[in-house]
Amino acid sequence: MDIRHPVHPEHGKTMDTEALRREFLVAEVFIPDEIQLIYSHVDRIIVGGIQPVNKTLALAGGKELGADYFLEGREMGLINVGGAGTVTVDEKAYQLEPEDGLYLSMGSKDVTFSSADPQNPALFYCNSAPAHHKYPDVKITFKEARPVEMGEDKTLNRRVIYQYLHPNVLKTCQLSMGLTKLAPGSVWNTMPVHTHERRMEVYFYFNMEEKNVVFHLMGKPDETRHLVVRNQQAVISPSWSIHSGVGTASYTFIWGMAGENKTFTDMDHVDMDALK
Repeated sequence: MDIRHPVHPEHGKTMDTEALRREFLVAEVFIPDEIQLIYSHVDRIIVGGIQPVNKTLALAGGKELGADYFLEGREMGLINVGGAGTVTVDEKAYQLEPEDGLYLSMGSKDVTFSSADPQNPALFYCNSAPAHHKYPDVKITFKEARPVEMGEDKTLNRRVIYQYLHPNVLKTCQLSMGLTKLAPGSVWNTMPVHTHERRMEVYFYFNMEEKNVVFHLMGKPDETRHLVVRNQQAVISPSWSIHSGVGTASYTFIWGMAGENKTFTDMDHVDMDALK
């Protein structure tokens, strides 16, 4: 498990491109027949990719978690961005089609992952955060996610936000998670920008052609930086940082949040005149 430590905003503005990418970018989310996990000390979120191809993969505890099994003191959200697959939780099997999601509660012991077709394997993107209560495990199909339309063609940001792990859909301890699809011709997400001191966020970008990129904007509003992000890469965004992006073409991204609350509108908006 890769460990990432917090970065102070005063330190962040001194970092060059290599250092920013090392601390905030997750360049390789999926590895065939492996569970790839990144443990960030920013709200102790775990970001990861699970790609079963020719074998079944199992979550495990360990020294990094101080737990006998992975979800002993954690909850997890999953969204499948690959082919059809199965997540088996304490002998109960959940079949996940592309863009289906799954909430796994604290206390689930035996969790395994498999693909229906090795030629088109499932790609389970996951976020996990510490938990304090056991809520029911819930499968959320793409059709069951709550859609919220936002943006306009004239501002190049027409998009639909699909809420999966959200108070309007199901109960969690602190984890929120969803998927945003940009309309063709729209390339901006989350502009004007905001921060939320009470929550951190992770963005996972996908559905991008090989030659396309997203310029992910980060940093304090008056000390902005950027990361060039490619298909199936993620960015860890601390609470003090803006988190916005513009692509060379439309794309899809998954957002996940952990922290003090789950109030989706609890954000500190930044005036466009304040950006530097």
